[in-house]
Amino acid sequence: MAISADGETIAAAVLIVNRAPTRCGTTKVIALDGPSGAGKTAFAATLADHLPGAQVLHMDDLYPGWDGLLQAVADLHDQVLAPLSQGRKARYRRWDWGHDRYGRWHALPATDLLLVEGVGSGARPGAVLESALIWLEADRDERLRRGIERDGESYRPHWLRWAAREEALYALDGTRSRADLIISTAP
Repeated sequence: MAISADGETIAAAVLIVNRAPTRCGTTKVIALDGPSGAGKTAFAATLADHLPGAQVLHMDDLYPGWDGLLQAVADLHDQVLAPLSQGRKARYRRWDWGHDRYGRWHALPATDLLLVEGVGSGARPGAVLESALIWLEADRDERLRRGIERDGESYRPHWLRWAAREEALYALDGTRSRADLIISTAP
């Protein structure tokens, strides 16, 4: 189902979440995926406000730098989803962007509902443990504009390099084609 980002968006997403089966132990995991600048972080916060008890995990905490997309996808599976599916506690090592290195380990609080937002959150191999995939998108120029507006012009080379990596991941993985809900965040 594809819809535009309007008043129906949250209701549609809540419906998808409520109908989704639990596939990761006792935790229902919802991936909020799509290219950078599509509005995943803001949408995750709004959606969490409508889902009492939901925890949000940001992929930005998992990427080991601008070239770490594939590593973060693997870490999401190995450090978070696989342990939860086996009834164990999940923990992940947060990336310290300011110092360009791994920081401390963080335990993920036990939850019945985990929203994982960010590029690669719905990619394989973690997809089999996720209950639903919500895809957010906007055209490339709009997403780049949002990113540069947020991060500053000096980040343009990083954004362009990252965009090439996410496009390659999505082409290989077919993430969008597996979405339970597609949301356009175009103006």
